Amino acid sequence: MYQQALERYPNDAAIDKAEEARIVRKLDKRIIPVLGICYFFYYVDKTTLSYAAIFGIKDDLNLRGTQYSWLSSLFYFGWLGWAIPSNLLLQRSPPAWYLSFNIFMWGALLMCQAAANNFAALAALRVLSGAFEAIADPAFMLFTSMFYTREEQPSRISAWYAFNGIGVAGGGLIGYGIGHIKGALASWRYEFLIVGAFCAVWALALLYVLPNSPTTFRGFSHDERLLIIARMRRNQTGVEQKHINWAHVKEAYLDYKTYLFALLGFLGAVPNGGISNFSTLVIQGLGFNRLHTALLGIPQGVIVVIWIGLGAVMNKYMPPNSRTWVCAAFMLPTIAGALGFLLAPHDAYVGRLICFYLTGSYQASFVIGLSLVTSNTGGQSKKMIVAGMTWFGSCVGSISSPFFYKSDQSPRYPLGIGSLLVANCLELALFFVFRYAFIWENKCKEKQREHLRAQGIVSDDSDGLNATAFQNLSDKENPNFVYVY
Repeated sequence: MYQQALERYPNDAAIDKAEEARIVRKLDKRIIPVLGICYFFYYVDKTTLSYAAIFGIKDDLNLRGTQYSWLSSLFYFGWLGWAIPSNLLLQRSPPAWYLSFNIFMWGALLMCQAAANNFAALAALRVLSGAFEAIADPAFMLFTSMFYTREEQPSRISAWYAFNGIGVAGGGLIGYGIGHIKGALASWRYEFLIVGAFCAVWALALLYVLPNSPTTFRGFSHDERLLIIARMRRNQTGVEQKHINWAHVKEAYLDYKTYLFALLGFLGAVPNGGISNFSTLVIQGLGFNRLHTALLGIPQGVIVVIWIGLGAVMNKYMPPNSRTWVCAAFMLPTIAGALGFLLAPHDAYVGRLICFYLTGSYQASFVIGLSLVTSNTGGQSKKMIVAGMTWFGSCVGSISSPFFYKSDQSPRYPLGIGSLLVANCLELALFFVFRYAFIWENKCKEKQREHLRAQGIVSDDSDGLNATAFQNLSDKENPNFVYVY
């Protein structure tokens, strides 16, 4: 079907723009809400422990010292150990089915956590949950790169990632509602049971609504599928392959950009890992009761959605190659918010709450930063490794971050908020490193194309672009690859 697509549409000029716009709108209706709901459950699953904390899990399970922090971190140990193998399994498997299986296991293990009666049992379940959730972000990024051009990816990643904020707000509503249940079980046990059950049901629905490939997408005609494929020529990032290219795996591990992406994951997770597990305790420490604390998670989530939406809009209307500038701009409010939270008077509850909400702006930067990963990596096996390493870095950050929130520093958590501030400043600097690294890489690519032209080989005409578009070449191997920044 890929050859058919190139024969039908030998170059981009052969694609009717109005028809392409119609197809993109149809893709948006079919792909983005599905990935968004997956991301909603992904975030709510991770933060269920945070709401369990305000509904008595610490006392009921007799958690002492750093045991709660360990429960937060052990989740990511499971993720850390299984991240790369899970990514390689994703390449070898029908991706939608593999993702559905993993999401079902999220729900099943979350329900099992409701039965835990001690730290050891809950710790073991948290490790297993982390292992099955390791595939989430790489899978969502894979589906985005499978159906959208590099120009479209930032706004689409922002769209499904915005459900992170909806998850924050939804978690607040769920927590508030469950907090009113007066049943035979503790409120936090109902939290695990109800969220887990909905997650497992959604996983079964996902088997039908999410496609494994553009060639098998239900609801799209044969001609529409050809157009979906032909559009992807612009990406020059290859096509899905079921076999692992070990040369690309080696290249990924030897490419310095892989480790820059891993550093991005780490720096993005240091604030996120702490906030996702301790935000309720930080807000409760400002003087609010349990139910009000749950409700105050709602504006926090709404503000995250607004930040991500603003980032996507700003990136869309900026000149080409402005992604790193946009990322840098949205790091500034979160740095200001962290400074305000640390320096504001202890009794300035409203001011400190507003500063805490401001710290969510880094989410917009991180989302657009993820589009640098999907847009600047070619070759299916290399994509899997680079995505895995990005979230490997995220794991390390998420494991370490809860330990910055020391119980004896409650409710101000100066070390925790300080770690957020330092990570944000380093992430701001990293976006400038990305920018100049990709500019330098593009200069090297242009020299490579000039060398080919000097030998009488024109690689970047229509025939050359078609030849390299779906060959499963890595970004280093493909002379027509152009990095975006």
